[in-house]
Amino acid sequence: MMLNRPSSGSTMTELETLGALAALAQDQSQCVPSPCLSVCRMQADNSLCLGCFRTMDEIIAWGRMDEPGKRAVWLRIADRAGLDPMPGAGTPYSRISSC
Repeated sequence: MMLNRPSSGSTMTELETLGALAALAQDQSQCVPSPCLSVCRMQADNSLCLGCFRTMDEIIAWGRMDEPGKRAVWLRIADRAGLDPMPGAGTPYSRISSC
């Protein structure tokens, strides 16, 4: 289900960054990057963060999740944001993260 983002939400650049990170998250040879884009605003109904498309429960649990759990969250983020989490061309975006 694709989320309809209000016009005051993230810019296309943030969505492109999120898409690149979603692709990187599915690469088994890489550490799973955090989806946080430092937007940190919840929708009016508190269901999702407007920056990273995570639920509050996913945000709270992120630091305790194993790599497969984080990859599963990334698949849900991609679905919510209407992104392709595994584009064929790979990603030019890199980010420091620890496994």
